[in-house]
Amino acid sequence: MTATKISCDHMARVEGHGSIHVVIEDGQVQDVRMSVIEPARMFEAMVKGRSYLDSTYICSRICGICSENHVITDLKAIEQIFGIQVSRRTQLLRQLMVYGSYLQNHASHLFVFAVPDYLGHRSMFPLADTNPELLDKALRVKWLGNELCNRVAGRSIHPITAVVGGFTHEMSSAEYLEMADMMDEILPFAKEVVDLFNSFSVPDIAVKGEMLAMVEEGEYPIQSSDILKFLGSGDTFTALQRDDFIREYAVDHSAAFCSRTVKGDKPYFTGALARINASWDNLTSDAKLAAAKVGLRPPVLNPFKNNVAQAVELVDALVRCSEICCELAEGEGTSVPEPFKVCAGHGIGVTEAPRGIVFHEVTLDDDGKVVNANIMTPTCQNMANLEVDARTTVDYLLEKGTPEDVIRLQVEKLVRAYDPCFSCSVH
Repeated sequence: MTATKISCDHMARVEGHGSIHVVIEDGQVQDVRMSVIEPARMFEAMVKGRSYLDSTYICSRICGICSENHVITDLKAIEQIFGIQVSRRTQLLRQLMVYGSYLQNHASHLFVFAVPDYLGHRSMFPLADTNPELLDKALRVKWLGNELCNRVAGRSIHPITAVVGGFTHEMSSAEYLEMADMMDEILPFAKEVVDLFNSFSVPDIAVKGEMLAMVEEGEYPIQSSDILKFLGSGDTFTALQRDDFIREYAVDHSAAFCSRTVKGDKPYFTGALARINASWDNLTSDAKLAAAKVGLRPPVLNPFKNNVAQAVELVDALVRCSEICCELAEGEGTSVPEPFKVCAGHGIGVTEAPRGIVFHEVTLDDDGKVVNANIMTPTCQNMANLEVDARTTVDYLLEKGTPEDVIRLQVEKLVRAYDPCFSCSVH
């Protein structure tokens, strides 16, 4: 018997610290384990006994990239309890906040983490010599996401202007139009990014588990809906019905929880590729054309294509942000917080973070203090499916007689394509 162990310890170019190990015996994959090697950070415990006014700001510290999502998701859970319906203007501002995090995250993931693998570099820094224009424009997209969050949310991380029922501050009409112009200016580059990532060769595999995404009639939803859909089974459910469709569980080899479907006990994938599959018809015309040009039409089940899906979302986000900024510049409506009465209750908020679905479950007492909290991040939900897809990838490469060092690199590429945040997974 011949045995091989492929180990990717303390993986580089990912958020946080994680390792993946693959055991192969006689040419067959025997075991795959994705391990998060960070200690629990206890955010759910931190908010217990604190006012609802504090919980949103505390929970935003879970992540320095998608803190906008954690704020809005927490606000949605609280507003569910208090019976608040926010204004259209507030919804548009929240859209800008989330899209700001998309621009930040997707630019960082694609160019800092993923692209070195495909251009033969160990990091992004050689691009400063080999392709400085590409690097400059990539960093411009990331800066633009930061700037959008600065102006809408009060700062680029850990927002301060978004509150229960509305916003405390808005930028001027001139600033909205300035942001729209900057979005329009970088849009041609974003379309080139789609073509670039589609040009990279990847293993021809397919996700074995389910896919989960937020859905809304006629929309490409990122925070406006409470309806979710498993794309394989077609099962739809509300955020409040989450536990009837998703179960969270612990494993011995990782500090992060994993998730599976209740029906069929399947792992699942959530993220840009799931969103594209769920709402392709509702992409903006520019994004849909960019996606169609590279053959990214549903069903797209290759997890490596999550990189291309994120590139398409860059195009979509830039177009939408420009349109939203132009609408907000006209000054119609108000984002002043809606009136409400504090009461006891239970709520579950949901949004589409850059990396996928995030849930915030909150129970409040009569004084609005947190009795219980439960947060499910995208990486936790993706962990079980990532292990399955790693097994599929190695099986595929073994059949082709691929050398061990190439298999190791392809496994690392797969993990990075999932765009995991291991630090968030141990929230």
